[in-house]
Amino acid sequence: QVQLVESGGGLVQAGGSLRLSCAASGRTFSTYAMGWFRQAPGKERVFVAAIHWNGVITNYADSVKGRFTISRDNAKNTVNLQMNSLKPEDTAVYYCAAGSSRVVVSSGKCDYWGQGTQVTVSS
Repeated sequence: QVQLVESGGGLVQAGGSLRLSCAASGRTFSTYAMGWFRQAPGKERVFVAAIHWNGVITNYADSVKGRFTISRDNAKNTVNLQMNSLKPEDTAVYYCAAGSSRVVVSSGKCDYWGQGTQVTVSS
């Protein structure tokens, strides 16, 4: 019922910034909490950030806190991840996801997933 498409990934030097975007289909976007996850080569997918349906409440993994900012625009059916002060360990495929609540999304139990966008941070 919901299609998620990520964009904005690329190659950046350590200390640089990238802004990821996730476009959602349908008219039910505003009812979902949204999140970002990432998966490095040979690693499990891990939580990065999540945002409540109203965009007020957010939470972040400790590894990105203070550097990444998640936001959403329900009118545009988009969720974004602003990534600053990037580190080589941030290199991963980043996935957009949607779930029934921010807490549920943060746990990784999401109803919908995007296809992912590659972020590579060079040292």
